[in-house]
Amino acid sequence: MTPSGQGPLHSPLGLLAELTHRCPLGCPYCSNPLALDTREDELDTATWARVLAEAAALGVLQVHLSGGEPAARRDLVDITAAAHAAGLYTNLITSAVGITEKTLGALADVGLDHVQISIQDSEASSADHIAGYDGAFARKRALASEVVRLKLPLTVNAVMHRANIDRVEDMVELALSLGASRVEIAHVQYYGWGLKNRAMLMPTRAQVERAAATVEELRTRHHGRIVIDAVVPDYHARYPKPCVGGWGRRSLNVTPAGKVLPCHAAESIAGLKFWNVREHALADIWANSPAFNAFRGTAWMKEPCASCPRREQDFGGCRCQAFALTGDAAAADPVCHLSPDHAKVAELAAVQSDEPYVYRRM
Repeated sequence: MTPSGQGPLHSPLGLLAELTHRCPLGCPYCSNPLALDTREDELDTATWARVLAEAAALGVLQVHLSGGEPAARRDLVDITAAAHAAGLYTNLITSAVGITEKTLGALADVGLDHVQISIQDSEASSADHIAGYDGAFARKRALASEVVRLKLPLTVNAVMHRANIDRVEDMVELALSLGASRVEIAHVQYYGWGLKNRAMLMPTRAQVERAAATVEELRTRHHGRIVIDAVVPDYHARYPKPCVGGWGRRSLNVTPAGKVLPCHAAESIAGLKFWNVREHALADIWANSPAFNAFRGTAWMKEPCASCPRREQDFGGCRCQAFALTGDAAAADPVCHLSPDHAKVAELAAVQSDEPYVYRRM
């Protein structure tokens, strides 16, 4: 049992391992925090190996090796080997910039199971502009080809926003042409750099509705050829998403500096204390960290969530979004139409700007 009668303590299934915040790209929707961890603060190879072994012992089945750009670390192959040795399914989430054919081959040799490449648009010039890196699109295509040649499963992560959402069909066609088995139509989440660029990234409701209809048609058209994952973007939804499957319920995130978070944006909530793998075992953090226990279960909920029949489905929605939009992390996610603050979301969703992006930089 968790403290304060919060119900049974589930075992985590997934670990997001943010190996570094260093990245050659400057994507204006990056989910990393505005205050990025420096190279000097990053965990060393041995500590990551210990954390991965502890994660497997805790019940974690898969690890997402992410960043920043994980290939910015010279020990990426060693960390991947440690994850494989621990019995974890390994998914590399990469910008594809900085990974050579030689490195990818070495990763495959030590047991890498899957590769996920982010692609900013179906048009090269737009993709490079969004990424803030000339030539990124060509390098992504080249790495995708090598992934398929090595017979590694490939997922294309297509982050959608106002500048590219009208080309969702082209993005799916691109994923098919690259040999991907899965494409994520991942609408921008407004945390971190995405929140900073919200007005520049926000699609109109008409764009969202067209895209949703297109995705359903594409799922029918390409059934059996590619898996198309997509969710309605938060600010245009009727109900909130069950963020990370429920706070402290099935997943955890380790930052480059070793803080353990219930979700990737949790550091944006003021007042939470996050334990570090340098001082605590992962199992201790999962069970006893004040941050993980803050919003577990339903005992913390206020109305309208406390009596809502959906409280065990969406768990009140996103705590980080509630804090960002209301200043109260225990409030109902304002995305929900039942929230007393829902009008704020509707107002923000109607605000678009053509100002230049604020690119994500160290």
